[in-house]
Amino acid sequence: MLADIEELVTCESPSTDLAAVAASADVVARVGTRRLGVAPERIVLDGWTHLRWRFGEGAARVLLLGHHDTVWPLGSLATHPFDVTDGILRGPGCFDMKTGVVMAFHAIAALPDRTGVTLLVTGDEELGSHSSRALIEAEAEGCAGALVLEASADGGALKTERKGVSLYRVRVHGLAAHAGLEPERGINAAVELAHQILAVNELGDPALGTTVTPTLMSAGTTTNTVPAAGEFAVDVRARTVAEQERVDKAMHALTPVLGNARLEVTGGPNRPPLEAAASAELFALATELSPEPLSSASVGGASDGNFTAGIGVPTLDGLGAVGGGAHADNEHVIVSALPGRTALVSALVRELLAGRTNPAATSRRRRP
Repeated sequence: MLADIEELVTCESPSTDLAAVAASADVVARVGTRRLGVAPERIVLDGWTHLRWRFGEGAARVLLLGHHDTVWPLGSLATHPFDVTDGILRGPGCFDMKTGVVMAFHAIAALPDRTGVTLLVTGDEELGSHSSRALIEAEAEGCAGALVLEASADGGALKTERKGVSLYRVRVHGLAAHAGLEPERGINAAVELAHQILAVNELGDPALGTTVTPTLMSAGTTTNTVPAAGEFAVDVRARTVAEQERVDKAMHALTPVLGNARLEVTGGPNRPPLEAAASAELFALATELSPEPLSSASVGGASDGNFTAGIGVPTLDGLGAVGGGAHADNEHVIVSALPGRTALVSALVRELLAGRTNPAATSRRRRP
């Protein structure tokens, strides 16, 4: 497993570099073919390369999900080389989530019968899975369960709840004027932005775990000109579809404060929530199968598991590497946890193939 992880980690794959993602897909396909004995289908959507292994002729019953793209730019290996020292594995993307991809290979390879299993490894997850979302949902449709090999939460906890994500851009259209000679003749887009940022900031609900965060902002062209235009981005995280829809309605209902200013609000829900009910049955099964006590966690970050849960498929996330430091200089994986965690994934797949869950018991819901 360590050799396979090294092979993946040492092929850098920043999501925004389509050539790098394609090269990484070649490596993932090579390693997966070596472990599984069959080559994957290579699926290129909008330039991003995804890989799919399907086993058996009938409909899929279990979907394993992972991604091979990372947030790390080309050249990161020079400053963050692959290394295993004192039981700790390091390298860009090792925790999020190339180790999880290798774990999926080994978990499937250990199955006595793979019929009904699909493994999907996408190449644009870190960008929001814009090209792969429909593919993910199509592969998950009708499955008894989706197992997401994303990295664990702190202490190895499984991720049983993920917030949904909505992304917006608020644009202000004002009117330019000379800031010294006749500022009153302008419509100051920066001032309007300030009003809107304060309004947006009030849409969060800490009691419900809903965060609405204005982020990147820009306005104006020169220091002596009343800004004629400006914009800011908004990041929304919500635990429930109801909260996601409430904020979406409020965002699109924003109105200008300054006379004759004009607002343009674009965007909306990017990923539905992975609500606790979607993971409860699978977490109970994992707890029963694991020889070690398992813990669960609710996290703000989203994954492709949000999509599978969003269409009503039972979903359990965080089954991948145990470690920490995702997207950070201290990204690492605890080597001793790899065998047991991989065996748990394999056991979950076996039980799901044997019919341990009932997909009809979960009401199906279309994405918001």
